[in-house]
Amino acid sequence: MTNRVVLIDTHAHLEVIDSISEVLDRALERGVETVIAVSSDLESSRRSIELSNSFHTVYSAVGIHPHEASSFNDTVFSQLESLVGEKRVKAIGETGLDYHYLHSTRESQIMSFKNHIVLAIKYDLPLIIHIREAFEDVLDILSEPDSSNARGVIHCFTGDYEKAKGFIDLGFFVSFSGIVTFKNADEARDAARRIPLDRMLIETDSPYLAPVPYRGKRNEPAYVVHVAEKIAELRGTSYERIAGITTSNAKELFKLDG
Repeated sequence: MTNRVVLIDTHAHLEVIDSISEVLDRALERGVETVIAVSSDLESSRRSIELSNSFHTVYSAVGIHPHEASSFNDTVFSQLESLVGEKRVKAIGETGLDYHYLHSTRESQIMSFKNHIVLAIKYDLPLIIHIREAFEDVLDILSEPDSSNARGVIHCFTGDYEKAKGFIDLGFFVSFSGIVTFKNADEARDAARRIPLDRMLIETDSPYLAPVPYRGKRNEPAYVVHVAEKIAELRGTSYERIAGITTSNAKELFKLDG
């Protein structure tokens, strides 16, 4: 099928989804030929690697979510670093800052985030960055000289265009999820409408944040189709164009084969 439209779901928590084989088959039927399995702690990092070794459409990212940052120490850093060399690990994450719930203190989150940046630069891997109510601090950290060689993506972007532009100016990608289909997501939709297409990625954040018309149900990689469709509508362009550009961007960022 030479004209098959291909998509990449750049962020899914596959380790918490049941019936993975069936889920990935449904994704393939919709043209989703690659999924990045993203992690939240050491256990899920190991599980994501197992999945990427078991399914040819899956690559993995390893990292400690900001909610779990209080667990981060030198031992965790060493264990995380030992996973980075696995063949199908393509990113570090998710990491970042979340000041909404503060399951971990701001100080421990910042320490963990900065250590993830060190790891990403050392191994030339992109960062997958989570932000909630912490845009200014994340931007400040990424603007520091020690972060100058960092690259990556702001995942599940919920901010406005000006916030997106700040990260794009640093060379980062911005990824949109099913949130762009939600009625109250005007800022994210405006950002999706305006940012340069060569800086855009798409994702599901499965099993969370299912897009309309599946809102309230379990999300899965096949539904990234609806994110691409919504962005195409917002930008007045074709679904095929959005799919093609975001797939190319993902291959560039994650250095995917083919």
